[in-house]
Amino acid sequence: MPERQREDVRVMAETRADEPARGSLAWVGDPSRWRRHGWFLAVLALGTALRALAMLGYRPALWFPDSYTYVVTVFRPRPDLVRPAGYSMFLKLLEPFHAFGMVTAAQHLLGLATGVLIYRGARRAPRWVATLATVPVLLDAYQIELEHLLVSDTLFMFLVVAAVALCVPERRAPAAGGVVAIGLLLAAATLTRTVGQPLIVLLAAWYVLRGRLRLAGLLLATALVPVIAYGAWFYATYQRVGLVGANGVFLYARTMSFADCARMDPPPDLRVLCDPRPPERRPPSQEYIWAKDSPLVLLPGITFTKETDDLAGRFATLAITTQPLDYAASVLTELGRTFTWGRPVYPDPEIYGYYQFPVTEPGPPGRYPAQVGADYAKLYERGAIGTEIVEPYAGWLRAYQNMVRLPGPVLLGVLLVPPVAAVVRRSGRRRPAPWLVPWSAAVVLLVTPAAAAEFDYRYVLPAVPLACLAAALSIRPDVRRQCESKKEFGDDIPRNVQL
Repeated sequence: MPERQREDVRVMAETRADEPARGSLAWVGDPSRWRRHGWFLAVLALGTALRALAMLGYRPALWFPDSYTYVVTVFRPRPDLVRPAGYSMFLKLLEPFHAFGMVTAAQHLLGLATGVLIYRGARRAPRWVATLATVPVLLDAYQIELEHLLVSDTLFMFLVVAAVALCVPERRAPAAGGVVAIGLLLAAATLTRTVGQPLIVLLAAWYVLRGRLRLAGLLLATALVPVIAYGAWFYATYQRVGLVGANGVFLYARTMSFADCARMDPPPDLRVLCDPRPPERRPPSQEYIWAKDSPLVLLPGITFTKETDDLAGRFATLAITTQPLDYAASVLTELGRTFTWGRPVYPDPEIYGYYQFPVTEPGPPGRYPAQVGADYAKLYERGAIGTEIVEPYAGWLRAYQNMVRLPGPVLLGVLLVPPVAAVVRRSGRRRPAPWLVPWSAAVVLLVTPAAAAEFDYRYVLPAVPLACLAAALSIRPDVRRQCESKKEFGDDIPRNVQL
């Protein structure tokens, strides 16, 4: 036996000899083990302090245009045509407190819990790597601001990261109960944001790659049952198949960045959706959904009727099939905004401003649907709503936001770490690498909005912790560190180690 293998066996034997019983929490009272995680605990404490600062400086919450729609669904429980009702269900669970401050507090706790999940999932990497992987989700100022907004992204991020983290263990055979939990988490994520749908297929494919077809089928069944049940509720309400009724509308808006009716030659019923302006002079895609002069909005009836959505979907399909290269170039352009160093104003100053900690208190909503939601929000709060800005805490947070964020090129570098490490290592392993799951999920979360809607800064943040987890998992751990990690977290220590 080579000297290095003998040393590995010795380390594992010593570790097993003094290992506490599986599942024991005896190590919690051991100061030496807390010191081993000192850097992570320091980052977690700083992240907690920053979130407390947000609670003190902006009371009780920050509002986004979508927030009011979610609140309406709390009191009028029916599927929304634009957004699934998962986040509204989350708000409903917290309604007995009658305080939006409780909602933001819960979201900040979900942000902290996401950091813990990343550290736990990366436990086989060197501790400094695992700690570094948690920094963007715990300390990024825009992540903290997103958690303070009444939107679905923080809940969605936590659900997805929790599902992926359960898939990470490589050596231990997955239990059926764990796969059921993964399926339920993915179903909840899909019913919070529909971009979660491809992740169900992605994680099922992971078990197929590992040769566990039964578990892949169990995951699909567990995830699809709640999704199909929600689809049945949607159908009973609108007599339409799906989870939302705006897929065609959003894809139409996406194609208007390049669609050329002179090349498409659409039939007369689709020609009403053409924009005679050249693509370079057109507004951002979202304006074709909400602007009063949009060809889609000018049609009779509301924008999201079945007839309008089908018409928009047909137009989008024709544009993509007629101009596939233009569509691909447009998607890459939108995706490229993710990796810019600066943070240019996009898609417009109003939306961009919602992602900054404000200097002055935001005014009441202007659009009629949001005004209806504001009335329901007062019922939820049992009092006036709004945002009270309290200094100096708010000023400290604004100064922090001006300095601390994850630049786009750094995120790109994080995404490149796993594939580059795999090429350099050339381990020849037969089983798929564990980093493949979070890395693929991060790529899907970045590409799907760029392909189906448009780039938005808040769509990037849920992908960041997954990218960081993938990068950490791609770092080869040394055997001693791996054994110590297994001992601390109560995992079984394998009888052999792949070198």
